Amino acid sequence: MTLETLANDIAAAAESDAKALIAEAKAEAKQLLADAESKATALREEAQQRAEKEAEQIARETVASARQSNQKDVLIARRKVLDATLAAAREHIADPGMKGRAAVLKSLLTGSKKLAKGKYIIRPVEVDRAAISKEAGDRKVGESVDGLGGFILEAEDGSVSFDMRFDNMLERAWSNQLAAVNEKLFGSKDTGEELFIAL
Repeated sequence: MTLETLANDIAAAAESDAKALIAEAKAEAKQLLADAESKATALREEAQQRAEKEAEQIARETVASARQSNQKDVLIARRKVLDATLAAAREHIADPGMKGRAAVLKSLLTGSKKLAKGKYIIRPVEVDRAAISKEAGDRKVGESVDGLGGFILEAEDGSVSFDMRFDNMLERAWSNQLAAVNEKLFGSKDTGEELFIAL
């Protein structure tokens, strides 16, 4: 074997090894590229799913927030109507010319005689002083008190008093009849009191 043949054999073997290494490197590169593309696809899909979930969550929260805001606006409007209704009732009751006022006062004075026996002073709301003085009988009529109408019945020693002012009766009636008022005004018995407290 000549040197030239040996060199050719070595060159052929080296070329064969180089071709094998190149083929192996290409196959490995192809596999790495496929793996990278697969991972990139998986990451894209995962990111897209996460983005879709976040978008759905944001949409749900936005809708819920809008509903809550609308509900609050409705309750505020309802509260304004209820407040205006109560104010109108107060104004009507405070009117000295209210129909049936004298009969109501007479009934309250008659009831007060059964409620409190003994020496009591009648302290009228000024608007009703004349009517109460006329119907007081043997009871003393004292100093005026603030209110829409009616009177406070007070023991002479100040130990006991009964509030028979229209204000007090209106507040009790309003509390007791609030569901009925809501139903009449809005077609619903729900007073929304929990939300009123929050407002």
